Amino acid sequence: MANTKSAKKATRVSARRTEINKNRVSRMRTFVRKVEEAIASGNQAEAQAALKAAQPELMRGAQKGVLHKNTASRKVSRLAARVKAIKV
Repeated sequence: MANTKSAKKATRVSARRTEINKNRVSRMRTFVRKVEEAIASGNQAEAQAALKAAQPELMRGAQKGVLHKNTASRKVSRLAARVKAIKV
C-alpha cells in the first residue's frame, strides 16, 4: 500500500484513468464489432455506415492514448478493405 500522500493520490488518479480507458476500449470494440457483424451479413451499405461510425471512434482512441496511432489506422484500413471486398 502507498505510504506518502503523493503516492496515495497517484493510486486514486490511476484507478480513475483506468476506468475511463476501459470505457473507451469497450466503446471502440463495440463499434468494430458492429462493422464485423455487418460484413458477416454481407450487406455492404450497412457495413459502410458502420465503418463510417467506427473510424472516428478508433481515431479518438488513438488520440486519447488508448491505442497507438498506427494501430488505429491499420484497423480502419483492414476493415475498409473488407467492406470494399463485399460482393454487391
